Amino acid sequence: MKRHGAGSLVFLSLVLLFMYLPIFVVVIYSFNDNPSRIPTAFTGWTTQWYAQLFTGRGGYADALWLSLRVALWSVAASCVVGTLGAVGMARKAGRASKLDSVMETGLTLPIMIPEIILGLAFMVVFNALGLRGNDLRLVLAHTTFCIPYVFLNVKSRLVGMDASVFDAARDLGASPARVLRDITLPLISPAIFSGAFLALAMSLDDFVISFFVYGVGEGTLPIKIYSSVKVGVSTQVNALCTLIIAAVFTIAALSRYAGALRRARQRRLNPGPNAVPAAARH
Repeated sequence: MKRHGAGSLVFLSLVLLFMYLPIFVVVIYSFNDNPSRIPTAFTGWTTQWYAQLFTGRGGYADALWLSLRVALWSVAASCVVGTLGAVGMARKAGRASKLDSVMETGLTLPIMIPEIILGLAFMVVFNALGLRGNDLRLVLAHTTFCIPYVFLNVKSRLVGMDASVFDAARDLGASPARVLRDITLPLISPAIFSGAFLALAMSLDDFVISFFVYGVGEGTLPIKIYSSVKVGVSTQVNALCTLIIAAVFTIAALSRYAGALRRARQRRLNPGPNAVPAAARH
């Protein structure tokens, strides 16, 4: 087994320190009893900021609910459009034309365009069309930049799959709709979920496009946080960040646990050529 040198371990420790030390400080200061706008001094432990986070004036409940509502609708729409686009492009991979290449580039272009340009463009278009509903404006804008994450994940999954599986199903009499429902979707479901989680994270985290698109009001959670920290970082913001960090770590742990269960199940179903039968072990 190759051992890592002391230099690489020191470098890795420093990287982890710089990555997680600010997160640790935010978590600690979320329990700070100091009520000042810039609480640099730690005066004691309290949980009152968590209790006040979503209640009373200046709470974050409305902004959080708006962000979740917009994110869920955007992810749902982007999963449908991105998955269908990836399936269609993958089926034409062997006979793709220049138009197909242009369409694929157009689907992935929102990732490369700076957000400030997209936000300004959306604002001009929505105002020209007379769209005044903030929820609709946000969902349309977020869906646009979420589609590429689903499309790229699903298409990369389809490209690496054996096309003979689908040909065999059609030879056995399955209709294209049944092949899509019973074979394609189950096989690409991990890629769809992966793209959906990426799209969800990007939608919840978006500030620039939402800032341009949203009209009058407090706006989404990133806009609300930005408005709150312009005069200092309050302990309520630290509490909110701590809850978000806890949710992210919980989702990551559950994902790792689900992956371990899936790999263990695959090993039981496909033990390999060197596995000893259960009857031979007794």
